[in-house]
Amino acid sequence: MIEQRTLQTLEFDRIRERLAAHTAFSASRALALALLPADDAPAVRRAQRATTAARRLYDDHPEITIGGARDIRTQVELAQRGGMLEPAALIEVGATLRAMRELRYALLKLPESYAPLLDLANVLVDLSEIEAIIDRTFDGGGEVLDSASPDLGRIRAQARIAHARLMERLQSIVNSPTYAPVLQESIITMRDGRYVIPIKATGRRSLRGIVHDQSNTGATLFIEPLATVELNNTWRELQLAEQQEIIRILQVVSAQVGGHGLRIRTGVDALAQIDLLFAKGRFSAELHCVEPEIAGQEPPEFFPTTFASQPADDEAVQRIPDGVALRLVQARHPLLQQATVVPTNLWLGGGPDHVRILLITGPNTGGKTVALKTAGLLSVMAQSGLHIPAAWGSRLSIFEGIFADIGDEQSIEQSLSTFSSHMTHIITILDTLQRERLGARALVLFDELGAGTDPTEGAALARAIIERLLDLNCLMIGTTHYAELKAYAYTTPGVENGSVAFDTETLRPTYRLEVGLPGRSNALAIASRLGLESGLIERARSFLSTESEAIEDLLAGIARERDAAVTERARAAELREDTEKIRDQLQHELDRFEQERVERLRAFEAQLDGELRDARQEVRRLRDDTRAVSVTREWMQQAEERLKAVDERVDSRRQTRPTSVPAVQAPRPFQSGDRVHVASVKLDGEILDVDQVAGEADVQVGGFRMHVDLRELRRLKGGDGERSTVATPTQPQRAPSASTRSGGSTSTPVRDVSMQLDLRGMRASEIDALLDRYLNDAYLSNLDQVRIVHGKGTGTLRKIVRDALVAHPLVASYAAGIDGEGGDGVTTARLVR
Repeated sequence: MIEQRTLQTLEFDRIRERLAAHTAFSASRALALALLPADDAPAVRRAQRATTAARRLYDDHPEITIGGARDIRTQVELAQRGGMLEPAALIEVGATLRAMRELRYALLKLPESYAPLLDLANVLVDLSEIEAIIDRTFDGGGEVLDSASPDLGRIRAQARIAHARLMERLQSIVNSPTYAPVLQESIITMRDGRYVIPIKATGRRSLRGIVHDQSNTGATLFIEPLATVELNNTWRELQLAEQQEIIRILQVVSAQVGGHGLRIRTGVDALAQIDLLFAKGRFSAELHCVEPEIAGQEPPEFFPTTFASQPADDEAVQRIPDGVALRLVQARHPLLQQATVVPTNLWLGGGPDHVRILLITGPNTGGKTVALKTAGLLSVMAQSGLHIPAAWGSRLSIFEGIFADIGDEQSIEQSLSTFSSHMTHIITILDTLQRERLGARALVLFDELGAGTDPTEGAALARAIIERLLDLNCLMIGTTHYAELKAYAYTTPGVENGSVAFDTETLRPTYRLEVGLPGRSNALAIASRLGLESGLIERARSFLSTESEAIEDLLAGIARERDAAVTERARAAELREDTEKIRDQLQHELDRFEQERVERLRAFEAQLDGELRDARQEVRRLRDDTRAVSVTREWMQQAEERLKAVDERVDSRRQTRPTSVPAVQAPRPFQSGDRVHVASVKLDGEILDVDQVAGEADVQVGGFRMHVDLRELRRLKGGDGERSTVATPTQPQRAPSASTRSGGSTSTPVRDVSMQLDLRGMRASEIDALLDRYLNDAYLSNLDQVRIVHGKGTGTLRKIVRDALVAHPLVASYAAGIDGEGGDGVTTARLVR
């Protein structure tokens, strides 16, 4: 738990007051004023998500509010105890119930991204029946309506009649000439709840009645005439009956409210929580805040249209390392004017040097204490579920303890505490840190550490305190003017210098904090700029110790080198950006050239495929012609010439391949006996027969013989099952020429033909054409005898085959297969010689 003293020092009370100003009713205002930081990381993350949902709701749906809700928990508690509520209280109950119901249904229509608000909306109650009872009972002014109960309506009607009769009788007396001389005034008035007539004291005996009052002088008596006493009594009785009925009605309605008291009070609690979230969302919008990342928790989602923009791409931001415990980007103190405050970039608790302590130096009124308070106050705000006034990318850890010793603990601008009061507080802080062993879960803020005493002893004491904090592994931000501490921070691992810059030309601080650079007090420079005599300046400089002056010169040199490094880094970044642009441009040109090359290659290949398709069609037509006509020497020579012409045309087209496409060595054509993989059935087999011209092959796959396209085949290497690339032939191949049977002349080259044709499983309509082509190919391959397998079955396929053999000109004779080689399931055909 962060101690109250720290919250007061960091002025968190003022933050709570500004938050409370955004609430809509007393219950949520009380929650805002009592808001405290949590020290549980998941709880803080949930609170931040809830505030983010409220901020989004405020940006996107500003019309959604809590309406006319009031804190009615006290009234409801009274009703629970059996008490009677006054009409005004019951009207507030009705208005609050209506506000809860309307807010409930408005929130439940929102998407799941508003989940924290939806959870609270489900707690809000819908007591429409109580609302209806209250609406029927009271009017807008809090008066009980006649319709509140039948008895009340009847009593009021009778009372109005009695009142009219009473007034009529009184008016007749006032207007009577008999009583005109004794009337003080011709009016009807009221005393003690009864109507009376003012008469002169001297005329008392002229009008008999009951005296209810007299004037201060005694000259006027207020008399209720005896003639109206009964009428007055009737009217008063009805009035009393009315009041009793009203009391009864209020008790009944109060009992109804009390019967749902627990639900109503729970709903008001949820309503207060929702309104507090609404206030947090409006507070976030007012200060242009963002949800910070909580160390160890899932990063928040970025909302570019709703929240502050991404952090500025300046050198200070780029130098902040990743994974630090405290990372404030463009942070602003929330109690200063947001339009003029200079943002602060600050980090602590990580980085390559594992920096745990930051010492900020610089001139007075330069912004050191503001930076100190900003870090502490924003940490408290984040742990309280509030967004922080900073840029996107800010990151905070969850601290179980935040300890601050700053000035007089009342104001940012002044520092009036004595050395003893500072030291007493510091001792308490060190004791707590050592006792609780908080380590990195503690953030310590020391303003002007070691000040208020002898500078030498103060610097030594400050160094000892810093070393103790390093030993305790705490995170600390401190301010100092001591040059010794600047040098100590420069040479000590885990300690880093920081400074707020000062413009010696304008004699004004820039309020910009730079981590990594020590600052200078600039007292002599300021005095010189203000016009102090140069001789006095030099005399004062001579009084400075050699060691102090050396330290200041060293720090000034470091600052110069840092500025030079920043300049060089910026130049390198520009060159890198230019190089990346040129690289991207060249890559774009290369991609465009490659795309054009591929498109040209594809177009050429498409054209070449068309040529091959036409050539194969012509080859098939030639082959069909061979089967259709008698084979003569003259016809064979013509076929040879036509095939040669087709080959030459295809070869000439292939030689015109674009020179920009590198030539690829064609694979060896498929041959009988090659082991191949058939892609269409995903099985391996052996080629039995190849038709290079038609681009087809017969393949034995297990017990099946398949006729497939060559493009479906992949050659298997060496029988080991490894598949090679596609081996489709690049040009048509023809079987070696063979002597014809009619004189040894050269015949058309044909492909190798198997001695057996298996027709099992074929359709009857396919048999004639397939058998005819097979017999022609067998004849041209100089086969003397072939076996045709048709199976036994019903004998239909055998009859079709043998009828075709009888009629075929190339078949000399046929016979059934011998036993042991198929019998009647096989027919052997002998070809003509």
